[in-house]
Amino acid sequence: MAFAFEVVATDGNARAGILHTPHGDIPTPCFAPVGTLATVKALPPRDLDELGISLILANTYHLTLRPGESIVKAMGGLHAFMQWNKPILTDSGGFQVFSLTEINRIDDEGVTFRSHIDGAIIRLTPEKSMQIQQDLGADIIMCFDQCPPPTERATVEAAIKRTHDWALRCREAHPDDDKQALFGIVQGGIFPDLREQSARFLQERVGFKGYAIGGLAVGETKPEMYQTLDHTLPFLPVDKPRYLMGVGDPDDLCHAITRGVDLFDCVMPTRIARHGAALTWDGRISMRNQRYREDPRPLMENSGCYTDNFSRAYLRHLVVTKELLGHYLLSLHNVNFLIQHVRNMRQAIIEGRLADYTQQFLARYLRSNAAVEP
Repeated sequence: MAFAFEVVATDGNARAGILHTPHGDIPTPCFAPVGTLATVKALPPRDLDELGISLILANTYHLTLRPGESIVKAMGGLHAFMQWNKPILTDSGGFQVFSLTEINRIDDEGVTFRSHIDGAIIRLTPEKSMQIQQDLGADIIMCFDQCPPPTERATVEAAIKRTHDWALRCREAHPDDDKQALFGIVQGGIFPDLREQSARFLQERVGFKGYAIGGLAVGETKPEMYQTLDHTLPFLPVDKPRYLMGVGDPDDLCHAITRGVDLFDCVMPTRIARHGAALTWDGRISMRNQRYREDPRPLMENSGCYTDNFSRAYLRHLVVTKELLGHYLLSLHNVNFLIQHVRNMRQAIIEGRLADYTQQFLARYLRSNAAVEP
């Protein structure tokens, strides 16, 4: 089926939907694990498939450095290269404009990077980003944008102008067909008027198959992020998917889904696993803690995850002895936790009980005795 998005149920502003793509359907809300270099760290595609994951993310900037988009294309595109036959989303390289500020230079035409690997000069423009993402062959691709510090208004205003100019160039450079869905990215920092301006421009002047909300979870407070969502989502079309970039904390997912966001990605679950941390219904815990030395309980029970077979005592042993199996098992568990959490919220939307679910989840996860209103 060509790209299409349908909303199958609502609960307040929250939506349960289905995003149809050439590589399969994506039930929404959906959390996508990040596979920056065409791999979700420590996890083979077989395991991701068994967890029921329907979307993963890869990165344009990093893949053009290694192995190079021409090699990926020659190998049949990302799906064949990494042996993943479900949908893939690629970031445009725009976030690296923010995260790698010390090694890049921005101008109105694009961004010049000095490779963090060998110092080679890399030039990314809207046209180049589109060409790379076409060669990679992802199902959902992103416009090249400038992600600014969210609280510096003058910087945000300049970034919006570039983001809008680059969106027009991306739209012109990318064929409007059913092979890939091009998403626009709404910028504007924490400023309501700028968010509205950006959302309106991208719809009225350009037009995309989906809309991302960028420039959040990059330095603002959580209340500021939630308020920005409140000011942005009403200006996005109800018949297109809404993607909040780079957000994956379990409490943030509650707040964003309640407000009407459909898609998420984040490196957090595998990153904290490599540092010995696990997500649980009672909050994030460190498996290095002495209290788990003789704990026979699994991290979760009956979740459908292979990690359920192992005790907390064994997982702690793997972490403190720096065994690689610990990275694998905790990564698998953390990704599965977020998948289960989002799946629970989708079902709660369908059954009209999302407020009850989020209140109960947040009260327990944040270790509070009082329910927290999203």
